[in-house]
Amino acid sequence: MVDTSRHARIRIGTQGWNYEAWVGPFYPVGTRPADFLSIYSRAFDTVEVDSTFYAIPPSKTVRGWADRTPPGFTFALKMPQEITHERRLRDATDIAREFYDRAAELEDKLGPILIQLGPDFAPNELPALAQFLPTLPRDMQFAIEFRQRGWIHEGVLALLAEHGVALALTDARWIPRKQMMQLAAQPTADFVYVRWMGPDRAIIDYSRIQVDRAQELELWSGVLWPLAVKGREVFGYVNNHFAGHSPESARQLQLLLRQTPVDPARLGEQLTLF
Repeated sequence: MVDTSRHARIRIGTQGWNYEAWVGPFYPVGTRPADFLSIYSRAFDTVEVDSTFYAIPPSKTVRGWADRTPPGFTFALKMPQEITHERRLRDATDIAREFYDRAAELEDKLGPILIQLGPDFAPNELPALAQFLPTLPRDMQFAIEFRQRGWIHEGVLALLAEHGVALALTDARWIPRKQMMQLAAQPTADFVYVRWMGPDRAIIDYSRIQVDRAQELELWSGVLWPLAVKGREVFGYVNNHFAGHSPESARQLQLLLRQTPVDPARLGEQLTLF
């Protein structure tokens, strides 16, 4: 596992783990898909699960995730699109309850739940959001991602703070990076949730870094480190589209955040990136 003993409040990982293109550059050659998660957890202590966006997984699957990861590992789950995109946060009590019950099966390995709203979910739907937030279980952590700039104002931030929901700080095309970084200084929850998405979906080769994002990552590390020092737990997840190969970007972040990256092919050995 990555050494987080000194800086346990910063958790860096990737968005997903099930990528054949990572075999060789990240997973040891010959690794079977069934072993991806357990090997991933040698290098990172958290992951954002994308598959829950498409369907609520069976209990067997959720318990399998927990069984294949070590103590202290956490899963951030994306809320199902049926709630966020199809029902648009309305009349979703039944499926939401089912999803929360399934998520709870992770027990202490459950991290934040991401409410990812669609790009067409506009500020005029604020009443739906205002009615939905009070229904969130108080014993779970939630973050919300807006994909329109019109959502970012003091009224919405106050609403999120009232319910302890974190505003997801997303490095993507929807809201300028500078504005996202500034919003980090106005946390609406007792934790911080960051997503590095990239400006587009043009990258299709996930086996290697194709865009130099070192400057952006350094800027982000300067934003996140002070928050962790002040006691905010940080969860951060890199998408393959950010630079081409998210494990490498995540390990660059680890170094910038004073953590020791670990090569998953060599337990306990330090990996020199530069």
